[in-house]
Amino acid sequence: MAPSQDKAAVLKQFREELANQNLIHDGDTIGTDDETLLRFLRARQFNLKQATLMWKNCQHWRQTVEGVGIDELYRQIDPFDYPERDHVFDCWPLYFHKTDKKGRPLNFHHFGGINLNKLQKKMTLERFWQTVIVNCEALTREVLPAAAEAAGKPILGTFVVVDLSGFGISQFWQMKDFARSSFQVSQDYFPETMAQLAIVNAPMGFSTIWNVMKPWLAKETVAKVAIYGSDYRKALLELIDPDALPASLGGTCTCAGQGGCMKSNAGPWMHERAKRREAWLRGERETMALLPGELHGEVRVGKKQPEAQAQAQAAPQESQPQAEVPSPAPEEAAHASGSTSEASSIATPSSNAARSREASVERVLKEHPETREVQTGDLHNESTIMAAAR
Repeated sequence: MAPSQDKAAVLKQFREELANQNLIHDGDTIGTDDETLLRFLRARQFNLKQATLMWKNCQHWRQTVEGVGIDELYRQIDPFDYPERDHVFDCWPLYFHKTDKKGRPLNFHHFGGINLNKLQKKMTLERFWQTVIVNCEALTREVLPAAAEAAGKPILGTFVVVDLSGFGISQFWQMKDFARSSFQVSQDYFPETMAQLAIVNAPMGFSTIWNVMKPWLAKETVAKVAIYGSDYRKALLELIDPDALPASLGGTCTCAGQGGCMKSNAGPWMHERAKRREAWLRGERETMALLPGELHGEVRVGKKQPEAQAQAQAAPQESQPQAEVPSPAPEEAAHASGSTSEASSIATPSSNAARSREASVERVLKEHPETREVQTGDLHNESTIMAAAR
């Protein structure tokens, strides 16, 4: 891309184009600030047409995901406090925990602990997928704004650490569909939010698994990945202070008295969070995010604000329909669905452990037939949409 002044001009054109197409409105929870728009532009190399289509697809997904839309789903499921959370962490541990030396939120995944068979004993795959979606939404809605407030500067992405200790081929075959779909949701609807990815404790033979996973990722994402064996501690501590890195990964943090690092939710995003969420649910606060000055001051709660009031009145059976973002026309979908990966499928994956357990996933696929679509190709060629093989 050309000099920064050209990027500023494209940003201005992008905002105008979104407004002209009725794709952006004050108070949209996707975010309407320049940094959010720039994420979509960067994801499409500042190609205005492709960035606009990506935004359009994202807005449509946000309005329709899981049949209720992301805003309602976020009201129904608190990503930091839902009934099955402890069980999920026993079967698929993933969590936000403090920030790195640059102020970026840390997001830890322990793939060796994955056990979908155990997971399904207490919750359905549909329910688990919903918790994955709200966890993705938490990053842009709450975590990044709080990290930026704490750092006193814009924080544009998270530092993801994937621990493969105890991870083997059996876990890979259990989690591959969910992982693939999670990557796709992140790339298509929360673009450019992963600043860096470190894979640690990679076992012998991981290169085979990585070669399967790599085509799921955009080329730009792959460029941010570093893979380490058991000699990762020095590399992590160059980027993360010891008191922010869990002791299980070579740091000094244990979050004693808070349930351990995995369940503590430790980070600036937790400052007065219960108060902020309750006020937001009551319609007395426009956003869940920390506002400027709130990290070290009072959390502002007031009378109903326009967006919050509209949401509070938006009961599914009684609400007036909001301005809908039309789904992309077939000819548009043939150019871009929002992915730069070689193959993608936004579907609730099923476990291969037992055929009977696939029924719950099939219901989701029946209700959302578009999730069977797989995109191949890259941004420089026309994409081909084809039916996903079962």
